[in-house]
Amino acid sequence: MSNTPSSTTTSVEASSDSLPESIQHLKFSEHIVEVVSDSGEGAQKCGQIFGTVSAKMGNGAWTVEIIPAEIQPPPRTPGSASGVRIRIGEEKVTNWGDETNLVIAFNEQVLLSRHRLAALADDATILVESMWVEHDDENIRAEWRAAMEELSSANYQIVPVPIHEQCLTVVDNPRRGKNMFVLGLFSWIYDRDLDLVREQIRYQFRKKATAVAKSNIALMELGAKWASEHLDFRVEIAATKPERAMVVMNGNQAVGMGAIAAGMDLCAMYPITPATSVSHYLAEIFDQVGGTVHQAEDEISAVGAAIGASYGGKVAFTVTSGPGMALKTEFLGLAVMTEIPLVVVDVQRGGPSTGLPTKVEQSDLLATIFGQPGDVPKVVMAPSTIEECFHSMIAARRIAEALRTVVVVLTDANLATGVQPFPRPALDVRWQGSPPDMSPVPSGVQPYDWDDELGLADRFVPGRKGGMHTATGLAHDRTSKIDYSPDVNQMGCKMRARKVAVFQESLKPPVVHGEQSGDLIVVGWGSTRGAIEEAVDRARTEGLQVSSLHLTFLSPMEPGLKEILSRFGRAMTVEINYSDDPGDPHITSENRRLGQLCWLLRAHTLVDLDCWTRVPGEPLRPGEILNAIRDMLAKGATQ
Repeated sequence: MSNTPSSTTTSVEASSDSLPESIQHLKFSEHIVEVVSDSGEGAQKCGQIFGTVSAKMGNGAWTVEIIPAEIQPPPRTPGSASGVRIRIGEEKVTNWGDETNLVIAFNEQVLLSRHRLAALADDATILVESMWVEHDDENIRAEWRAAMEELSSANYQIVPVPIHEQCLTVVDNPRRGKNMFVLGLFSWIYDRDLDLVREQIRYQFRKKATAVAKSNIALMELGAKWASEHLDFRVEIAATKPERAMVVMNGNQAVGMGAIAAGMDLCAMYPITPATSVSHYLAEIFDQVGGTVHQAEDEISAVGAAIGASYGGKVAFTVTSGPGMALKTEFLGLAVMTEIPLVVVDVQRGGPSTGLPTKVEQSDLLATIFGQPGDVPKVVMAPSTIEECFHSMIAARRIAEALRTVVVVLTDANLATGVQPFPRPALDVRWQGSPPDMSPVPSGVQPYDWDDELGLADRFVPGRKGGMHTATGLAHDRTSKIDYSPDVNQMGCKMRARKVAVFQESLKPPVVHGEQSGDLIVVGWGSTRGAIEEAVDRARTEGLQVSSLHLTFLSPMEPGLKEILSRFGRAMTVEINYSDDPGDPHITSENRRLGQLCWLLRAHTLVDLDCWTRVPGEPLRPGEILNAIRDMLAKGATQ
């Protein structure tokens, strides 16, 4: 165990030879745990229940799913590793942290995967399924021995656990029960409230027969019992009872709940990883508030349905990921040209092309802003926490309707599947906005009768008396008639851009995390916020004059950025997208590819920002960001 815990030892009167003579009670301010298995063995379900229970008990929690790209990769291979990392702490947790302190593995091959990725702390405790030691297949026994030899290079504490053997006492097919046995191990080690664990299991299997939940609870209890009789340590992480009721959910669920709170009527989408679970969440409850989930035949049809519904006066949004955004681009241009409100959620994943379907990346930023033909001004915003995923949907609806344009909410795979507790929102009827104005159109008012100062025009919803007009993607004049004359096209482009510029003037400057000036400011966006701010806080404890800035609005950008950046000797962005290594002999200042936010900021502010980016297919770790900060400061000031 790492982090130099305080500990106490409790003597136990042994009732059997296997019972440990004493149990160490290790106290930590936080711990990072993982459960990994072959795909389909339920490790993610186990980890998410453990994370949810921990959050409900008052611990800070952040979970990150480990998902192979293939639906069913070959078992017992490093590439088949599937599971969850859970970081729990005494206080709020904002990211997945650095190395894992305790891992439970269903076989040694998936364990090797985590070892080779340097995911485990040098002194990590490992509980691993022991059935492979004496397996009938000699090749499997040899793989076990080879893995143990490789793992022996680290200072791991390895504890074999007879998971398969124990599960056979409850179920005929342990493959469908190991995850709950492991949940019992976690629950005993971390002293979780077993009544709360049982409640969460019942909720998880609420759609199954009662016997299913009953057997899963029995397996969990068996795991806790085995741990109490064979393990000689427990981990204590103090929990703080929250002052307000908390919600525990992942980012995709928060997007769905935000859509409901915003009074949206339609979610139109085509299934795509990692965005699909937004529709799964809404499909269960959306109809209770009059909403509809429409699964279209493809991405283009989905965005077309959303635009059509919005044109008819409904509040609609569509959800997708990078490849789906590529297919929606022409329709996004149509929505901007016709000035039809539309909310688009892009749950980013690794690319290009099919890329890394289950892995996190922040590579859609430039494509989202500039990826349509012609000039297509829109609003692009990026939540940085699960809670912000909820509130961003409310903001997106109101902005889209106020500006009659497209608002894109950029989340990512880290937020989509990550679970974090946050205060239960106090619902506000103002979140739902006002219904479209269906009163007769005043005499002389035209459908694109733009206000010269604001760039805004009245919204003509079909059925509004006197509102007959043409909805066209072709260039048109104020009356909506097709017109290709130079002055008309110039005016249309100007007005569509002006309303976005006016919106930018209403934004507040972003808040600096740390001191208002110093040697370095780190700028980020999206789900990297927690890791960046933790790295900055660590750097400041070392005496480094570092601050950070996190942007919510990326197009248009919040005001005051150039003035803020100018107060620091250096500025750098930290992002999960690709940039060239300046140390590469083929890379010069004339051909270097920069991080996507870095490119935008240099263009907007003319400040000579640098960047540190990675595309590891996983969230960034605070420790590696801290190292990047140290390296950047070693270069000295450039501004």
